[in-house]
Amino acid sequence: MKPLSKLCSLGVALLAASRIGGVASLASTSQVASTWWTSWHASDFPVSKLSWSKYNRVIYAFAETTSDVHTLDLGDSGKKLLTELVSAAHAHGVQVAVSVGGWTGSRYYSTAVASPANRTAFVKTVTTLATTYHLDGIDFDWEYPANQGIGCNTISRNDTSNFLAFLQLLRKDPIGKNLTLSAATGIGPFYNAKGEQSRNIKGFAEVLDYIEVMNYDIWGSWSESVGPNSPLNDTCAPPEDQQGSAVSAVQAWTAAGMPRNQIVLGVAAYGHSFRVAKSDAIVDGKMAAYPPFNASDPPTGDAWDDAAGTDECGNYNGPGGLIDFWGLMKFGYLTSKGDAAEGISYRYDGCTQTPYVYNATTEVMVAFDNAQSFAAKGKFIKSAGLGGFAMWEAGGDSDDILLNAVRSAAGYL
Repeated sequence: MKPLSKLCSLGVALLAASRIGGVASLASTSQVASTWWTSWHASDFPVSKLSWSKYNRVIYAFAETTSDVHTLDLGDSGKKLLTELVSAAHAHGVQVAVSVGGWTGSRYYSTAVASPANRTAFVKTVTTLATTYHLDGIDFDWEYPANQGIGCNTISRNDTSNFLAFLQLLRKDPIGKNLTLSAATGIGPFYNAKGEQSRNIKGFAEVLDYIEVMNYDIWGSWSESVGPNSPLNDTCAPPEDQQGSAVSAVQAWTAAGMPRNQIVLGVAAYGHSFRVAKSDAIVDGKMAAYPPFNASDPPTGDAWDDAAGTDECGNYNGPGGLIDFWGLMKFGYLTSKGDAAEGISYRYDGCTQTPYVYNATTEVMVAFDNAQSFAAKGKFIKSAGLGGFAMWEAGGDSDDILLNAVRSAAGYL
């Protein structure tokens, strides 16, 4: 994380297309209803728990890049888990893809596409993965081309142009041409050789079926104050609090040449927690907007949160502070129905269309998404003519409260 097609014009073609895995249909709708399924949470959220009837694409996370362009790392038990996922998905008529990269797995992307020889080799690596596991598609989660992510990625100012050249080569491959290809992206277009967001990414629109804009982690422990994890719109917020949103992301990508129906909105089934003094959190009897927080005392998230420790780059990080939707219930912030629990302060920000909860005893505030905010995003997907939604991650929800909300509002039900 740290993350359908040319839908209207290409929808009919996709339904008829032959895919590597044998699943051509994207269920009964041409819109994308997708989610990432994480292999490292398989013991808590196995394949059997996926709500297959509510998705038409499920993405395995992750196959990480390695220093060997001929090899991708599926993680512990990856081969077994991926085989299980593909089998279940195809049994339910659902497409399955593998996401290549991720926050910790993008370290060698730049090298893999840096030269014609490496691009040719990487095409072979990706297509071999697809044929070996009978995949219907590949999801490229490069975090980020020409813009350092975790801190030790190989990087080149030519990453974006090299990435495009690789995708064009993949599309010419007899296997690659039949795969559903997507890319999980930031809220702005890929960086160009000048270190600026590209103004023309039409080439990517021609080779990718769609992009998933990761409209989450907009605010977090790195921010100046508490803010929304996944804002729908922040143009109504004070200028200093406008860090990006779904609305501005769609504007940026479409201005650069990505058709709206090839933009899938990434939605988050988790929130960020912050340690906020009561005097800052509650002002005049109400929860404050964008309050300061104590960065030196970060709260620990739920059981799926990243523990404090040294990352792949050798840098020490404190606890991530992430709390999944189910975790908010387990920690007593929400009821089992997703409403604010007794004794918990609650605020719904009408500007960004995101909720907040606050526990005055522990002094922890959480910015997250609930059914109301997911419904708002679903309505936006429908009204803006977007390609659909992709949720990080399937196991973060509780009793499909979030999934049902976005599906209903977007017109899937």
